[in-house]
Amino acid sequence: MDPVVHVPFEVVDGRIYVQARVNNGGPYRFAIDTGASGVGRADTTLVGALGLRPHGKASTSDGVQAAVVDTVRLDSLALGGLEMQGVELIARDYGSRMPAGARFHGIIGRDFFADGLLVLDYHGKTLSFSRRMSLPDAGEGILPYERAFRVPVSIGGIRAEANLDTGANIGLVMPKALYTRVSQAPLAPAGAGTLTNTRIDTWRGVVPGPVTIGAASLPDVDVRVSDRFPEMLVGAHVLQEFVVLIDQRAKRIALCRREGNERQGGARLP
Repeated sequence: MDPVVHVPFEVVDGRIYVQARVNNGGPYRFAIDTGASGVGRADTTLVGALGLRPHGKASTSDGVQAAVVDTVRLDSLALGGLEMQGVELIARDYGSRMPAGARFHGIIGRDFFADGLLVLDYHGKTLSFSRRMSLPDAGEGILPYERAFRVPVSIGGIRAEANLDTGANIGLVMPKALYTRVSQAPLAPAGAGTLTNTRIDTWRGVVPGPVTIGAASLPDVDVRVSDRFPEMLVGAHVLQEFVVLIDQRAKRIALCRREGNERQGGARLP
């Protein structure tokens, strides 16, 4: 693969954490979040540690509510051999709402990996990135997309579109209107769900399998339901069963399984 990046990561509640360097210092703990637009985010702990000052303003949305927030500018952000210079990141207090073991200094978003093939191997706990490799036009499990990273999903013959989000420590989330089409199981109150800018009421239900994403097939899946969330989301608790490949140049994604891991289906890796 001749990767520019080949680094280990840790997994906490499905979320991926790597050690990155900021302004030639660190390492600092960053989460890998395919649901985060732009290059990334800076937590207030990083802002304080580096003495960063507000550089501008940006609008950010969690899918339900938008907010205008401060940005900071980094001289550089590096992961392995991949470095970006002159990076502007949204700055917010993420950590105070998280358990101590899940906190981070920042988030690396999808634009950091925009010009190559990103491979997230949950089983091997390694992140790789290469500009020489790419996903083919077609084949087992290859999923084209138009809007990052929304791919077709089939639930009992009903087709929908879902956002693949490694930063969401959950299995499936879907709007209530979709749930009533794909499941007869009763809903139970699940409390408030915390999004970046707001909180929403949620219910817990079960979607009968198979739930098919490309070549990956899932049995009955626990799901969070909200009448305010606008789209279906496939989170880290599902994605961690696979090797996730994302090629933003070609706008293609694949969910694969390692040899010997047959439980969830998916295209096969040696």
